Amino acid sequence: MKTVRADKYCKFVTDGTHDSPKQVNKGRKLITSKHLSRYGIDFESAKNISELDYQKVISRSKVEQWDILFSMIGTIGNLYLERNHTIEYACKNMGIFQMGGDARKAKWLYYYLQTPKARKYIETSGRGTTQSYVPLAALRALPIDVVDDFTRDKIIKILWNIDEKILTNMQVNENLADQAQAIYQQFFLIEADPNWPLGHLLDLINVKYGKDHKKLAAGVYPVYGSGGIMRYVERPLYEKESVLIPRKGTLNNVMYVNQPFWSVDTMFYTEMKQTNVAKFVYHFVKSKDLASMNAGSAVPSMTTAILNALELRIPSAEALLQFENSVTPMYEMMKKNEDQSRKLTELRDALLPKLMSGEIDVSTIDL
Repeated sequence: MKTVRADKYCKFVTDGTHDSPKQVNKGRKLITSKHLSRYGIDFESAKNISELDYQKVISRSKVEQWDILFSMIGTIGNLYLERNHTIEYACKNMGIFQMGGDARKAKWLYYYLQTPKARKYIETSGRGTTQSYVPLAALRALPIDVVDDFTRDKIIKILWNIDEKILTNMQVNENLADQAQAIYQQFFLIEADPNWPLGHLLDLINVKYGKDHKKLAAGVYPVYGSGGIMRYVERPLYEKESVLIPRKGTLNNVMYVNQPFWSVDTMFYTEMKQTNVAKFVYHFVKSKDLASMNAGSAVPSMTTAILNALELRIPSAEALLQFENSVTPMYEMMKKNEDQSRKLTELRDALLPKLMSGEIDVSTIDL
């Protein structure tokens, strides 16, 4: 194993301008660290910018397939490996490791940036008081441990296969969720009974505030924020079927949960007032553009009053039961996939530092 500087391994650039591009109704997408996840980019919540601003930004920092996005300001170290690059976008407050289309080198660097050694270097290189940032020079000087091609490709294959299975599970679940939403529309929009009484969401649920989780010890119960599971803690806040609705931030990221959980203080959770109604409520709320009902100014916000006042026709108990029976198998499959992905994530995170450091010898592993 030898070590090379990042600027000898690949080209590293930042977004092409420090100006703030103006938001427009339609245009190119502007991506920041909050839009990144390990397996994709949230284009829906990203701002649109003008074609002029887009061209200005990418004049120095155009993203290509197999490039790695790295958040340099604020939440430092968020990563995204651009696998396909089917949508053109610009970046803000982001660094780009430009890999020149070399997939194997890109994958190695992507996993190396997740090692404790790389994380420690990035953490100690951080600057700033009001807002953290990593200097460009520090990232260009990042020491990268490299191995021979044979060893590299074996290590990459092990980690990549795990990530691909997790990604497949996510894609299957997205498809199942779309099917369930289509069944909801068929039952309660296309074939809705006009004799169902008109009511409000308040008639079906109690909206409850989440709570701060920082003082809780680690455990087995998931903590949900607007981006999904944040950590696991010692005890749950609520143990029954529920619909989680963001109170601050990305308001449209509504979630359905059917296990004991904790909800953060920027998320509402809900108590059902009758049986077989939770999945109906989830699909009803999910179909609404909550972002357009924003009650905040600087930070998008939702209120209990807005949610409680949402109008809808209250389906009959028979219709709710029929819908429950139709979509439950889909939800059970999604839960199995989520459980498998969680175990695979734990396996990958345990293997990654040992594989990348050479603690696990892959020379005799037959893949």
